[in-house]
Amino acid sequence: MHDADAIRGEFTLDPGFLTLNHGSYGAAPRAVLAAQQEWRDRMEAQPSRFMVRELTPALREAASTLARFLGADADGLGFVENATAGCNAVLRSIAFAPGDEVLVLGHVYGAVRKAAAHIAGLAGAHLVEAPLAFPRPTEAQVLAALEAAITPRTRLAVLDHITSPSALVLPIAGMIALCRARGVPVLVDGAHAPGQVPLDLIALGPDWYAGNCHKWLMAPKGCAFLWAAPQHRATTHAHVLSHGLGAGLAAEFDWTGTRDPSAFLAVTEAIAFHARLGGPALMVRNRALAMEAGAMLAARLGTEVGAPPEMAGSMAVVRLPVAGTMQDAPLALRQRLLDAGIDTPVTALEGALWLRLSAAAYNRAQDYAALAQRLPALL
Repeated sequence: MHDADAIRGEFTLDPGFLTLNHGSYGAAPRAVLAAQQEWRDRMEAQPSRFMVRELTPALREAASTLARFLGADADGLGFVENATAGCNAVLRSIAFAPGDEVLVLGHVYGAVRKAAAHIAGLAGAHLVEAPLAFPRPTEAQVLAALEAAITPRTRLAVLDHITSPSALVLPIAGMIALCRARGVPVLVDGAHAPGQVPLDLIALGPDWYAGNCHKWLMAPKGCAFLWAAPQHRATTHAHVLSHGLGAGLAAEFDWTGTRDPSAFLAVTEAIAFHARLGGPALMVRNRALAMEAGAMLAARLGTEVGAPPEMAGSMAVVRLPVAGTMQDAPLALRQRLLDAGIDTPVTALEGALWLRLSAAAYNRAQDYAALAQRLPALL
């Protein structure tokens, strides 16, 4: 039986805060933080010995463990600090030409949108956004919007697996297949996917997949990965070029200069902790809790949820009964919530404000009931 109260004791979370925002930054449990500190102690005991002799084998062992969890292979997997860094590495590895198009979705993560627009623009290429129907789109609508946005000039499609502002679990397998049929390479921004939904990257078949381990997999901050399909490994370069350049993807990403690799190395303990909490069963439990919480809050507010059941994951967005036309409204409300000891993000979509709820292992139905009770006064 899942005991969220006992599990919360495994984390160092502030008991005075109503934490319903695992999706933004995650939370690492004590066991994972202890494993990270053990790696730091080992490194600092003799830094040269660690960097020269021990680091590369340890990174490759961690990469192998993570690759098995992802349904990938370690040869194509490099560690990065976050999924945005992985997306930047791919974008900077492609030689765009004037007139090329980089295709993104309407709910693309803001940082990735900016990076794609900037890097494409340097070469005279430009960004194209495929609009997403919202709220409650159908899979057919998502695929149709993507297909309509592809042109003979589309050089790369950057597709979200789970959208950040709207918490939609998109039909990524069908989206990849559609792009492949049109000859368009695909970079998947899977920032929210590892630990939230089951993954089999080789079966999915993207050209590149970037994902965070610090969110739903509960690794330390600064632990993420980029996986590249075999045909792209020789031309996919780390966002920091260093001594590993020319020695293959793994060597290039393993060494970008002196840095603290302990977050990467602690991912093995994060995977083990996720498994101890149920692994696939935990994903099912969190999804059910998020759907229940979203439906309850929408009913209390007299509004609606953003995702249909087939696109629901461990997060839910609920429309707030306030206007969302002011540019600074999401930030102002977010700050008001934080001041009240409530951690949950607010975003503006389709002329409305939406509250995003996360359901993590330490969350309980009572948490969302407390939110529903306190929220009207804050609105």
